[in-house]
Formats: sequence, C-alpha cells, structure tokens
Amino acid sequence: MSWLDQLAENVEELRRAGRLQQNGRSAEALPILDDVLAVATDPTTRAYALVQRFGALINLGRIAELATAMSAAENATREIPDPYLRGQMHAFAALGAHLERNLDRGVTHLVQASRALAAVRENDSETAWGWHDLAMAYSYLGFHGHALTAIEQARQVGAAVGLAPEIFAAPGIRLRNAVSLDHQGDTDGCLRVLRDIDAELTRYIAIGADQMRPGSRAAYGYSLARRAALGEETEQHAAEWLTGGGDSVRTRDLRHLGNVCLTMAGGRPALALSMLDSVPVSAEILGAAEPARLRSICHAAAGDHAAAHSADRYAFRLAAQRIDRLRDGYLDGVAARLDAQETQRDPGRYGDETLTDPLTGLPNRRQLERYVATMLARGERAAIGVCDLIGFTEVNARHGRHCGDLVLQRIAGVLSRVMRRGDFVARFAGDEFVVVLPGAGTAQAAEVSRRITAATNAENWQILVPGTPISLAAGWSEVGVQGRTLSAALAAAAANRLPTRPLSEMT
Repeated sequence: MSWLDQLAENVEELRRAGRLQQNGRSAEALPILDDVLAVATDPTTRAYALVQRFGALINLGRIAELATAMSAAENATREIPDPYLRGQMHAFAALGAHLERNLDRGVTHLVQASRALAAVRENDSETAWGWHDLAMAYSYLGFHGHALTAIEQARQVGAAVGLAPEIFAAPGIRLRNAVSLDHQGDTDGCLRVLRDIDAELTRYIAIGADQMRPGSRAAYGYSLARRAALGEETEQHAAEWLTGGGDSVRTRDLRHLGNVCLTMAGGRPALALSMLDSVPVSAEILGAAEPARLRSICHAAAGDHAAAHSADRYAFRLAAQRIDRLRDGYLDGVAARLDAQETQRDPGRYGDETLTDPLTGLPNRRQLERYVATMLARGERAAIGVCDLIGFTEVNARHGRHCGDLVLQRIAGVLSRVMRRGDFVARFAGDEFVVVLPGAGTAQAAEVSRRITAATNAENWQILVPGTPISLAAGWSEVGVQGRTLSAALAAAAANRLPTRPLSEMT
C-alpha cells in the first residue's frame, strides 16, 4: 500500500500532482495542489499538499514565495507524527535554503531530513522519493558523497516496492561532482566522471529502459555536451538529450549551457561567448564557477590564452568561496555543539523556560539581567551592545506579523552566528537585541560590530520581505566600569545607536 492510501481526502488528485512533478511538470501540478488545499480539511492531507506545493515552487524557481511556503509546510507537519512528511519537508527546506544562499540553515535541514527518513519503518514509493529529494539537496549544497549515499538508499527503497532503478538514476548528482572537480583544476577527474555518466546512459538505452525521468534528460544531455566542449567524442548525441525535460529552472539552465558547450565544440567559440552573455543562469544549478569555466574554454579555443587564464582564475576563486562556505558551516556546527555542551554543564543558566524568548529561542530580558548581575558580582566587566532593527515597522505593515516574526528569527540567527564563544545574546524587547561581550574592550567590540554589520547586510532580505530593506542600528557601552550598572550601560549604548556602522568609540 502506498503512503498516500492512508490519507482521508483527495488521494487521486495528490497522486496526479505527484506524477506531474516527477515528470518535470511542476507548473501543472501547482494548481492541483492549490485546489486540494482549498477544500481539504484532514490535517495530514493538508500537510502533504503543503509540502508538495513547497517543492513545486522550488522547481519553478519562485524564490520570493519560498519563505511563506516553507513556513506553512513546517507548521503543518510539526504536529503530525509522521517521519516521512518531516523528512520530505526538511529535504525541500534544504533546497530552499540553498536557493536563498543560507548554508547553515540548509545543513541543519539536511541533518533533520536524513534522521526523519531513516525513522520510516515501511518501504513505499513516497519514502523512496523522499530519499531522492534529499540526495538532490545534498548534491546542490556540495555534499557529493552524502548525495550518492542517499540516492542509493532511494534505489533500495524503490526496488523493494517494484520501482525500476533508472527512475533514480539521478545523473545530476554526478554531473555536479564532475564540474566541481573541473572548477578546482582537476579536468581529468571531471572527464572520468562524465565518461561514467555516458556509459550509464548507454547501458540504459541498451536494455530498453523506458522509465527514466524526463528531468534526467537535461542532466544526461549536459554531461554529453560538457564532454564535447572538453574535446571528447561521445557515444550519444547530446542535442537529442537536451530537448524536453520539463519546466524547471534547472532544466532550462542546463539546456542553455549545454547548447553553449555544443556551439563551442562545433568550432564557434565567439558565438558561444555571446550566448553565455545573453542569458543569465542560476548560480545554484552547477555552481557560480561554471559560466566562468565555460568562458575559459571558449577563450582557449579562440586562441586568447590570457583571457582563458583570467577566466580560469576567476572560476577557481568562485569555487574556493563555495568550499570556504562549507568549512564555515562546519566551524559553526562545532561551535554550536560546544555551546550545547556548555549549556548542559550549566543548566541553571538556560534551564528555566521563563528565561527564554519563545519566538527566537534566545535568552530574554530577565535572563540578561541575571547574567549581568552574576558577572558584576564577580567583579567582571563587559562591552554591551544594543541593536535595533531598522525597517521592522514597515515589515509588519506591508507583509504582516508572520513575516515580522521570521525577520526576528533570522536576525537572532545572525547575531548568534557571529558572536565569539562565551558571548551572550538576548532578545530584550520587540525588535531590540542586546549582546554582552565579557571582558571585551573597544577593539574586540569593534570587531564584533563589524561582523554583525557584514552578516546582516549579507542576508537576502529581498527574498524574505520583498521591497522592504532591513538593517541594524547598533550602539555600544560598557558595564562594570566605574560602577556602571546594566541599566546605565543600556541607556548609554542606546544613545549611541547609529545604523550599521563599525564601532569607533564607546561611552
């Protein structure tokens, strides 16, 4: 029995929408899901429809709608004890975070998705697709080894319920691995992977496999075209595989870049360069470095080796930035684990729920006062920062309080992420946050202030609250110096607040 058969309502409509999505026709699936949500009352049915709607918006690249859709899906699945639904929702949320270029949130969702899907007890086709979508998320975020493990899990679960292995071929996973190797200078490694993809396609054609997903066509086509651009002949005709494939942003971009590669392989590098410049492609499909790498190959084919070298250096720099973001995420994860261990050793500091802000999970004003009082009793000093959101009133007015809550949660995450180990962050009131830097002076506080500014400005607020700029006004003071109390320090810091500027001096 399929997982969908347990639903109380609209099973056939949801099954039809699912088939459309699997065949790369998300634009047709979306109105079906909207119709189901307009009439369904069963909580599990609604949760499934909201999760699938979230996935359809991701496929269509409708980034401005993702935050609202993810929140609706997350809220709907929170109260339903179903591991498949939670796993599928977190897999899509990881993809959404990738599109919004929020690596730390994406990695969190990857871990949650993997744990939830592993808890599913019975094999069914829906769970197999959940593992498939998790594999895609791993791949897009750059975790290629985890992606291969997850897609193998999808094949095993699918095989147990009679699904053909070519359904979960997922050539895009190995394609992203191949171009990643090329971006880092390992063109030989890239070609080895592309040859394996070509050989797999040849095997599927030989056995007459007819269950290949349309979305796989573009990935196979681009793999063939990319090999041709690097000077190798292929057994299959790339142009044939670049046709069809559905309506996703991924398919559109692969088709365009594949035609660039074929134009280059056909001895027309100048035309290929103009094609690259004429149509922008998403940096999230094959990485920001791929267009730069293709430019390098074009320039080399045209004999302009200086331009080719420059484009290659740029591609390598973009690839290195991606690797650095992954490493930063790893460091953040280690820091979070250490903080959790410290919390367990000191339950009195965080244990009382009345000391925690329920929206952001940060300490509240009461806990801030206790923390500073304890610190002052030990004769210690600290830098105090007061941070106010600029634009928050307009967010609530234009987008509603729900979006306002999402902004507060995002700011809380930004502040927590940039603090040093041992620093303290609290939500003081409304859109006001307070940070405490124990033992810090002007220089340390200035550095933290710069990090807060940079992290806030780096967030993609346009996706979360379109048309409403968000920034912080920060002011600084000190507590524990010349008998200054918390209230006096907060008043002095508030009086110094200026919009997101580096700290020059503290009062």
